[in-house]
Amino acid sequence: MYRRFFKPLCDFLIGLCALPFVLLLMLILAPFYFFMDRGPLLYSGKRLGQYGKPFPMHKFRSMKVNAPDIRLKDGSTYNGDDDPRVTKLGRFLRKTSLDEIPQFLNLLTGQMSLIGPRPDPLDWVDRYKEEEKVFLNVKPGITGYNQAYYRNSADAQEKIDNDVYYAKNISFALDVKIFFKTIKTVVCRDNVNVTRD
Repeated sequence: MYRRFFKPLCDFLIGLCALPFVLLLMLILAPFYFFMDRGPLLYSGKRLGQYGKPFPMHKFRSMKVNAPDIRLKDGSTYNGDDDPRVTKLGRFLRKTSLDEIPQFLNLLTGQMSLIGPRPDPLDWVDRYKEEEKVFLNVKPGITGYNQAYYRNSADAQEKIDNDVYYAKNISFALDVKIFFKTIKTVVCRDNVNVTRD
């Protein structure tokens, strides 16, 4: 009942309540983007959604226009503190997690949940083992078990393992724990950057 009815309903209501804040933040940030490089305010990268269906995940752009895609050896995104692709504004948005705020728009469209596995790039689907694909049955989340407890410190396989664990153990109690752990992680800025080889 929680997974099929209350969780989607809560997601929509949260997205609706967050909409005025999202729009206000967009209005505040728009002039900074204009004078910085006149590039787009939002970055809407294609990600794997529920059942592996691609969808555009919205974020405030934190990198320079046309920045190259840099990955670590395990295929995960490079998030070093010295990343030259990231703008000064983008660095602040990332450290405060404000860059994720536009994803509340994805809640309204039903593409994401407040809590769920963080969505991976489209090319990751080929690296999942069959038994790991269980987490694709769950809507991706703005935050999730891996994001709350490990953020960027987990490597690619650890992230997948954590996503599988969440998909097999979804409950109201677990979501509440993840919600409050996320707040602590964001406030304390735990595991923001990763410099694994």
